[in-house]
Amino acid sequence: MIVKVLKNGKNHLEIELENLTIAELVRNELWEDSAISVAAWKKSHPTKNPVLVVKTTGKAARKVLIDCLERIGKNNKKMIDEAKKSLKK
Repeated sequence: MIVKVLKNGKNHLEIELENLTIAELVRNELWEDSAISVAAWKKSHPTKNPVLVVKTTGKAARKVLIDCLERIGKNNKKMIDEAKKSLKK
């Protein structure tokens, strides 16, 4: 997946993603962190890639995003493991 960083400030990130589903997944998970003040995506045109906007208070936006992605990875691993167990029965 291609990720392009458009803004990289201490408390403000804007990242272009090539997939709206991923942008929505990350946006939803970001709200689990109390440091988030803005977690949204925007599209300037239907043919353009979505841009994930992350703004934080109290924590660096980069750290909050990395923690979020790690949580998503752990949740996906749990789901895969559960699916494998269920399908073996």
